[in-house]
Amino acid sequence: MAKKSRRYIWQSVIGLGFLSGLWTSVGIDPEEVIITALGTAVNQLYPDPTIRLLFVILPTLLLVASIFAAYKSGKLWGLVSVVVAYIAGLLIVSSLLTGLVLLSGAIILGGVSTTRSLKRRLKLS
Repeated sequence: MAKKSRRYIWQSVIGLGFLSGLWTSVGIDPEEVIITALGTAVNQLYPDPTIRLLFVILPTLLLVASIFAAYKSGKLWGLVSVVVAYIAGLLIVSSLLTGLVLLSGAIILGGVSTTRSLKRRLKLS
């Protein structure tokens, strides 16, 4: 597997897709917990409304940047693999086999979406 494919699978498919779905199914958002704690600490040191606003919109900015990075690396099929991985993360708690099958499919699709020679052979854009 090429270095770009491996990095895309770990960062986008597993990191952005699968782990986000897993955290959603469990009911915890670690990113929000960290940003809230950091925002509270910064607000105590420097109580400026502009800084507080930054910490309110920061999760949305991070999500948009992550989706843009996933699209830039994997294009449409890469985003589809991230969505499938997210669904796998949602389902893995309730149905282990279904979650693992979807995660495997997302990993394969993510690998295919970043490999140029396979893109040309399969006519993927």
